[in-house]
Amino acid sequence: MAAAYDGTVTSPPRIGVLALQGDVREHLSMLREIGAEPVAVRRPEELAEVDGLVVPGGESTTMSKLARTFDLIDPLRQAAKDGLPMFGTCAGMIMLADRIEGGVADQETIGGLDVVVRRNAFGRQVDSFEADLDVSELGTPFHAMFIRAPWVEGVGPEVEVVATVATGPATGRIVAVRQGHLLATSFHPEVTGDARIHALFADIVRSGG
Repeated sequence: MAAAYDGTVTSPPRIGVLALQGDVREHLSMLREIGAEPVAVRRPEELAEVDGLVVPGGESTTMSKLARTFDLIDPLRQAAKDGLPMFGTCAGMIMLADRIEGGVADQETIGGLDVVVRRNAFGRQVDSFEADLDVSELGTPFHAMFIRAPWVEGVGPEVEVVATVATGPATGRIVAVRQGHLLATSFHPEVTGDARIHALFADIVRSGG
């Protein structure tokens, strides 16, 4: 069993990327750009050595099955409960959600975010789009890319809505949330060239959530 997260943060922060499937390389590169020490995480013992964890975009059902195969799903759940800062993007948002709409019957999640997330809410790959978002913790709009993205249909009382869609048919849909040490976005900040949301997560890691 991996050691529990004890709240100790290294300098620079050692931030892992769950490296089972999805946009692992892009997140590692973005974390390196902001001055963090990026680490690929595939085993429980590697999870125990990081100060924070990014759960990348990809395919949420595949990711959950691989997490079970690699004996990671229970250590991930425990780490989230213990306060390890986690940042989920797209499929990673689904992985951090307590409840999923549109998932498969046996789909497992890490959980911790008191939200209901609708899987593939914005449509198929051909429905991918870009949009400028007003993100509550950033000074200027963030140009976001949505690829087979989920959205948040409901939030619990302790969840902060960080960003919503401002224009178009999906106006008002929640696409970024935070609950203490957990941050999640429907979109893919790792492919935009804008490192501000990764920097925001690094600040969460440094502050211990």
